[in-house]
Amino acid sequence: MNKKGLLALSPLILFITLYLALSIAAGDFYKVPMTVVFLISSIYAIAISGGFPLKKRIDIFSKGASSSSLMLMLWIYVLAGAFAASAKGMGAIDSTVNLAISVLPASMLLPGLFVASCFISLSIGTSVGTVVALVPIAAGIAHGTGQSVPLMTAVIVGGAYFGDNLSFISDTTVVATQTQGCRMSDKFRVNSLIVVPAAVLILAVYAIMGSDMQAPASVGHTDYVKVLPYLAVLVAAICGMNVMAVLVIGIVLCAVIGMAKGSYGFFDWLGAMGQGITSMGELIIIAMMAGGMLEIIRENGGIDYIIEALTKHVHGKRGAELSIGALVSLVNMCTANNTVAILTVGSIAKRIGDRYGVDNRKCASILDTFSCTVQGLIPYGVQMLLAAGLAHLNPMQILPYLYYPMAIGVAALASILFRYPKRYS
Repeated sequence: MNKKGLLALSPLILFITLYLALSIAAGDFYKVPMTVVFLISSIYAIAISGGFPLKKRIDIFSKGASSSSLMLMLWIYVLAGAFAASAKGMGAIDSTVNLAISVLPASMLLPGLFVASCFISLSIGTSVGTVVALVPIAAGIAHGTGQSVPLMTAVIVGGAYFGDNLSFISDTTVVATQTQGCRMSDKFRVNSLIVVPAAVLILAVYAIMGSDMQAPASVGHTDYVKVLPYLAVLVAAICGMNVMAVLVIGIVLCAVIGMAKGSYGFFDWLGAMGQGITSMGELIIIAMMAGGMLEIIRENGGIDYIIEALTKHVHGKRGAELSIGALVSLVNMCTANNTVAILTVGSIAKRIGDRYGVDNRKCASILDTFSCTVQGLIPYGVQMLLAAGLAHLNPMQILPYLYYPMAIGVAALASILFRYPKRYS
C-alpha cells in the first residue's frame, strides 16, 4: 500500500523536485516557467495511472481541470485582473499612494508607510502590486532622510502581505476559501482575529523605531475621486457582497471616473482591461493543470496516502491544524508561490480538516497565513526579488527586517497551540 501511495503521489514529488533542481541549476527560481514543470508533471501523472485506458485518464485529468469550484476561481481571476489594470490605468494607485503619504506626520513616517502598504494591499489584493507602487517611494524617502533602505523596503514588503493574506480579491484568499468551502467574509473575520494583533504590535514597533524620522520634502498630487474604486471594493466586500459583483462594481467605477477625468478614453479602458485579463493567463493555466494533476493523484489514492501519513500520529484538532500548516509551508518553500501552494494542498487540507473536525474558516486562515509567512520570508520569492531590484539591494539585506511576516507566522502557530480564536477552535 505504501508503494502504491508513493507512486500515486509521485507526480507531486516530481513537480517539486524538478522545479527545485532546474531552478538551482539555472541559479534563478523565476527562470524556469512553472507552467512547463506542471505540464511535464501532468503528462507523467497521466502516464503512470495504470488500470485505466488512455482516454479515461485524460477524462479524469480534464474533470479536475474544469471542476465547478476551479472554474469559479478562474472567473474571479479574470475580473480581478481587469479591475487591477483599469484602476492602474486611470491613476487610482498613484492617488491612493499620495493620499496615504500626505496625511502622515514626520514622526509617524515609518508606521505610516506600513499602514499605507497594508491599506493598498488590502484594496488591490496583491502584494506584487503594492511592492511595485510603494518600494520606489520608500527607497527614495530612505535616501532623502538618511534612513536604512533595507528597513524601509522591508516595511513595504511586510505590509504587502497584510492584504495578500486578508483581501477579498487576493488570489490566496480566493483559493483558500474555495478549497475549504467557506465564505470570504467568514474567513476574513477568523483570519483578522489571528493577524490583526500581530499587525498592531508591528505598527507599535515601527512607531518607536521611526519617532525621529523626517518627512519627505514634497508629495505628489492626490485626486481624491480616483481613490473611490478601491474604497468601494473594500466596503462592498466587507459587507459580504459576492466577490464577482464587487469586482464588476470596481471595474465600472474605474471606467466612469477614468473617462470623466480624462485619464483614458473608452477604448483605452478596454485595452487596460484586456491587458489585465491577459496578465492572469499563466495563473489560470497553472490552476487548471494543478487541478487536473491533483484529480489523478486523488483517483489513484495519493491524497489518502498523504492524509494517512500526516495524521498517523495526530489525535485531535491541534495536530491536524499543525499538519496543515506544515504541509502548505513545505510546498510553498518548494514552489515560491503561495497561491500555487494553497491550490496544490487545499483539497488535502480539506480532507484532514473534515476528518478531525477543524472549522473550515480556521483551516482556510491557516492555509493563507502560513503560506504568506513563508512567501514573505523566502529570498527567492517574486515579491522579495522585485523589491530588492527596485531598491537596488540584495534580498538577504531585506530579510532581517521582515518583522510582519515573522509576526503572523508566530501568531498563526500560537492560534493553533493555544486554540485561538476559541469560537472557531
